[in-house]
Amino acid sequence: MTRLRRLLLNLFDGWWQLRRRFPAALLDELAGAIAAGEREHLGEVRFAVESRLPPLAVLEGLDAPRRAQQVFAQLRVWDTEHNSGVLLYVLMAEHRIEIVADRGIAARVSAAEWQAVCARMREHYARGQWREGSLQGIADAHALLVRHFPGRGEPTPDELSDRPVLL
Repeated sequence: MTRLRRLLLNLFDGWWQLRRRFPAALLDELAGAIAAGEREHLGEVRFAVESRLPPLAVLEGLDAPRRAQQVFAQLRVWDTEHNSGVLLYVLMAEHRIEIVADRGIAARVSAAEWQAVCARMREHYARGQWREGSLQGIADAHALLVRHFPGRGEPTPDELSDRPVLL
């Protein structure tokens, strides 16, 4: 995607779509899904949605993967005992989904597995199914974490907030 096209997308996709597609009730449901899934593995899942990037940042070359890394750091997803944080990041203006996994998870879960999660989410989002796509992504992330980073049969501390973040 060209920088000019990205700039136009980020100029005209407003914050109003963010609240319409991710109302408070859906955020509560997503938080519950994150909390329930985390009981089964040692990972910590965060979910962040951004309506658009600032136009100046786009002109300076900021893209979805780099922004996801920034949000990963900003939300301190890396700050877990087992280096087991995972961020699901959605950039609505550019129709991009990025998953950033901390080094403990990245060593066990392949990029192809994360890309498959993104693809399934994107399919739902393309049909306007924001709830279903988000819940699918969270469920898929939990399934990968259960397989590659299972719990030890005892409750694990909740190190990061389960509440999705709207940026």
